[in-house]
Amino acid sequence: MDSHFAVSSDIAFTPTVKAIQTRKGSRRAYEHNGEWETEITDDLAGFIAEQTSIFFATATADGQPYIQHRGGPPGFIRILDRKRLAFADFSGNRQYISQGNLHDNPKAYIFLIDYVHRRRVKIWGTARVIEDDPELMRALMPEGYKARPEQVIVFEVGAWSANCPQHIPQRFDAADVAAAIGARDAKIAALEAELAALKGPQAAAPESAATPQPS
Repeated sequence: MDSHFAVSSDIAFTPTVKAIQTRKGSRRAYEHNGEWETEITDDLAGFIAEQTSIFFATATADGQPYIQHRGGPPGFIRILDRKRLAFADFSGNRQYISQGNLHDNPKAYIFLIDYVHRRRVKIWGTARVIEDDPELMRALMPEGYKARPEQVIVFEVGAWSANCPQHIPQRFDAADVAAAIGARDAKIAALEAELAALKGPQAAAPESAATPQPS
């Protein structure tokens, strides 16, 4: 077995989950598909590099879950190595719930969804907040992005899995739609100009070939 694989679906498939799968008839399928990636592959790195939005989940010491949205330009999540990714944590509403949760419970989870291609990726692991590394913060800050970085979150991957596209609605980013419409309109304008140029000599022909009037 490759070193970056493990029977890591156990990170989500607890004994209780497995018992429910057995009762509902899906356990056999997962018994033969229980190996999830435990390292960041090139495919996952490429997928992450395209994302502008993620959902970041943490939990209190006693397990109360909390999900927060994080966003930025493509590439705002950086791959540090095969086990770690990181992103600059921009200043927001200053509640610090995620940071407080990670102080008491390092377990964390990242959910990424690409509505255009109808793909979703789930990543389990642990995370920590770094407040005293300005060099790392500068390296992670997207160039030209109008936000104030407050700290860094480093996430260590325990396991990850990609889901099927079932039930994911296909949606497109407004900027991408505007660009596509702009390109379409420019092409239409160019074709209309070309058509007008072709029609020009034909429109003038009837005048030059008009039958002379008798004097």
